[in-house]
Amino acid sequence: MLEHGSALPDPDQREIVEGFARVVAVETGRVWLEPEQSGSCGGCHSAGLCGLGNNNPRRQAARRFPLDGELGLKLGERVVVGVNEGSLSRGAFVAFGVPLLLLVAGGIAGQELGGGDGMAFAGAMGGLAAGFLLSRILANVMSARGQLTPRFLRRAHAPGPDAGCHIDQG
Repeated sequence: MLEHGSALPDPDQREIVEGFARVVAVETGRVWLEPEQSGSCGGCHSAGLCGLGNNNPRRQAARRFPLDGELGLKLGERVVVGVNEGSLSRGAFVAFGVPLLLLVAGGIAGQELGGGDGMAFAGAMGGLAAGFLLSRILANVMSARGQLTPRFLRRAHAPGPDAGCHIDQG
């Protein structure tokens, strides 16, 4: 048992990554949210490729996510949602790190087993395919556990022209 004042972090006080979202649909027991674009979205050279810099309805619909429960939110309302920082890091590793590691491992294995560039390429592509499959499985497990689901934190109101962020803690 740890004494009061321990230097170890409290597992219940983990950092939360927050973001703004807007209610786009309200159903019984569920609301659908769409993340808001940050001020820098659309300002880079790749804005048309990532789907955030344009107003393509299909891409916007793909970014929507549900929040279950009777939250009393209304259509068009802005809210603050959050994801645990550790879950966000693990999700990024599963999405990008796992395929990359298996791509490299497959390439090395192909090079060592076959001794040529063709086998290294085949091994790398096999490793990449296995990495995508494994990352999909791991993402489904994380999603089923609720680790990737944003949580409703509070309502957010649009700031006035001469004010900063106004947040209602209710």
